Amino acid sequence: MKNDGNASEPRTGGRTARTGVWFVGARGSVATTAVAGCAAVSAGLRPPTGMVTETAPFDGMGLPPLPSLVFGGHDTAHSPLHKRAEHLTDAGVLPHGLAPAVRAELQAADEEIRLGGPLPGDTRGDEELIADFAADLTSFRVRNALARVVVVNVSSTEPLPEPDAVRLPPSSLYAAAAVRAGCPYVNFTPSTGLRTPALTEAAAVGALPHAGRDGKTGQTLLRAALAPMFVQRALEVRAWSGTNLLGGGDGAALADPGAAAAKNAGKERVLADTLGHTPQGEVHIDDVPVLGDWKTAWDHIAFDGFLGTRMILQTTWQGCDSALAAPLVLDLARLVARAHEAGLSGPLPELGFYFKDPDGGPSGLSEQFTALLSFADRLRKGR
Repeated sequence: MKNDGNASEPRTGGRTARTGVWFVGARGSVATTAVAGCAAVSAGLRPPTGMVTETAPFDGMGLPPLPSLVFGGHDTAHSPLHKRAEHLTDAGVLPHGLAPAVRAELQAADEEIRLGGPLPGDTRGDEELIADFAADLTSFRVRNALARVVVVNVSSTEPLPEPDAVRLPPSSLYAAAAVRAGCPYVNFTPSTGLRTPALTEAAAVGALPHAGRDGKTGQTLLRAALAPMFVQRALEVRAWSGTNLLGGGDGAALADPGAAAAKNAGKERVLADTLGHTPQGEVHIDDVPVLGDWKTAWDHIAFDGFLGTRMILQTTWQGCDSALAAPLVLDLARLVARAHEAGLSGPLPELGFYFKDPDGGPSGLSEQFTALLSFADRLRKGR
């Protein structure tokens, strides 16, 4: 059902105020799919399949209308969005004919993308990079007369920083810039982002809402649905092993053992939190470049039944990562923008429904959805 609850969205001069969505990783597959998808849904070319915020429980809560979203971002890549969209069409991610139909929207977003960093040989220190990124955000907001800008990290996974690291990781540089520019922040990746004591405190001082981390799109979504089943039926899980086959930029990034370890931490958290222990087994991630944006996730679950009878459940999940992630990214941008408008600040555990490694709250998918519905009701009441 189309969300019709935007009557309470701020209006300026008789027109609905616009909201900025600033992607870190703006020329990647997820951002490109989100921009193209938003344009397609806004124009009535495609239904909002996968967008939870476009269903009936979210009516009347004053979310920014999809046509009011203005896109920009940072990236170190130079290929324009319409070329990326053509590549995604060839890969079967975007339907044929969609990219030409929304080329104007892709071009408008592409014109708002600024060079990120640090680049090889970049002599700027952390403070200078943060200041430059924050200036880009402020300029974007002023230039487009935006009510607010939500920064959403959809860039490639980075390894966790070493404990004695002198420099901030790139994801934290962008998060710090968001805080400095007064922008709410969403971390859809397992990278560090805002999760340093100093940055979390800065976000609190700035009264900024933020949400993360690591979007829950496939294998972990299934784990969050299945793990509570074993608990509720008093079945003892002995081992839970998994394998991921994926290509594209994500596969290449996760070929780095450090990046893979950051990714797997969130996948394992849902089992430990739900089951009350960490079962035997690991998650393996294999980079298979020919798969491109498509991924296969296989799980093998060993569990005990009555009288110790040993049983097995196996699942296979095959999907397109960008098509799974893009509607969630749009949901989160709208929800966090509305939270900011309502004066909420700090971490938003009620958005754990969307994340592998959320900022607190329940771990089971059903309980997380209940918390999300309560959050929607809270925002509907304007508090």
